[in-house]
Amino acid sequence: MADTGIDVSALDPERTIVVATGNAHKLVEIEAILSSVMPRVTFVALGELGDFPEPEETGTNFRDNALIKALAALDETPFFAAIADDSGLCVDALNGAPGIYSARYAGEHGNDVKNNAKLLEELKDVPEEDRTARFHSTVALVYRDGNVLVGEGNCEGSIDFTPHGENGFGYDPLFLPQDTPGKTMAELTPEQKNAISHRFHALQALASQIKG
Repeated sequence: MADTGIDVSALDPERTIVVATGNAHKLVEIEAILSSVMPRVTFVALGELGDFPEPEETGTNFRDNALIKALAALDETPFFAAIADDSGLCVDALNGAPGIYSARYAGEHGNDVKNNAKLLEELKDVPEEDRTARFHSTVALVYRDGNVLVGEGNCEGSIDFTPHGENGFGYDPLFLPQDTPGKTMAELTPEQKNAISHRFHALQALASQIKG
């Protein structure tokens, strides 16, 4: 395990939730929403605790994969609960693809350039009115006692014909949210993006189920 500067023994296992991510931005987003309903809980990213193997995402849907990641994080840590999310882009003209395969749509995990190029190629003959799509997120909160809560959320929009913007990642330069006409997700500020994102809606749905 890498020396990350976080002393696991200093964290109260009964008041700490591990977030199955190494993404600091995702941790902040989750903490900002869930801390209001879990005020006495500390959230810590799995990536801050060391280097752990990524579980194989063998699920057939977003919920399955979110649960796989949350359960793996729970197994690796002593805390009372774990949170994970699984998200992706679902394009209506492609029968929901790339869906759960969004990050590896072109065959190489995380290659945004190739993924976007493949998406544009698949949609090259699809007119503007038929390019509807949505970003989807499923967030799973798994307790060590076996209780499971799941929140789901969407950000509705459509796919542009060319990429625009430098602020996002993944399919953000091609995705035109309904809530921000004329701007792709990659042209929004982080604050604007967070206010309409699929993960924001999924976390809100999850928070509504949590008893204080």
